[in-house]
Amino acid sequence: MTGTDETPRRGRPPVSDRQRQRQRLDISRHAVRLFAAQSVAATTGEQIARAAGISERTLWRHFRSKQSCVEPLLTTMVDAFQTALRDWPPGVPLAEHLRAAYTPAPGSASDNDLDAILQVVRMTWREPALRATYLMLRERAESTLAEVLADHLGLPVDSLDLQVRAATVSAVLRVATDRLAHAAGTRPTREALDQHREQIADALGRITGATTEPAP
Repeated sequence: MTGTDETPRRGRPPVSDRQRQRQRLDISRHAVRLFAAQSVAATTGEQIARAAGISERTLWRHFRSKQSCVEPLLTTMVDAFQTALRDWPPGVPLAEHLRAAYTPAPGSASDNDLDAILQVVRMTWREPALRATYLMLRERAESTLAEVLADHLGLPVDSLDLQVRAATVSAVLRVATDRLAHAAGTRPTREALDQHREQIADALGRITGATTEPAP
């Protein structure tokens, strides 16, 4: 053999971030179906892995617990609002922008995904571990909300006023999503989705309508 000979690589090729995200979302869909059918307590990691067509070892490589398997689906709804907020044009009232641009799930998500997301939200009302996961994702998103609001409202990102507004936006989204999940039943109607969008636009329009004057 010469010094130019190359040793063939062994093992599987590395998984791209996009492939990893797709696999996590697929696992999340299977986990939610199992949780809905037999409860979180009665569902095992082995069952989730089998349903998703992966090994249990792969499952735990993606998720720290079975409850965290719902995160990819829930994240699509959180990301959908963040995307709409980032696209908020300067000089346009937020309420007006949200009425035109916001949808609870991104265009890449199917109607079945939105159904599953709302099903998870309903499950969080009786599953404390799922509720904790859901609230953690909402809280984690507040830093992004604060950054976007800071640009539009002209407030320092670390100011109390700005951080309170970001937390309030997060709370509005949570309450509105709970209401949508409650009203939707098995599948949200167009009327329910329009009402959800209107409730968010109206509430957030009031929150972002004017900045607080600095104290003298």
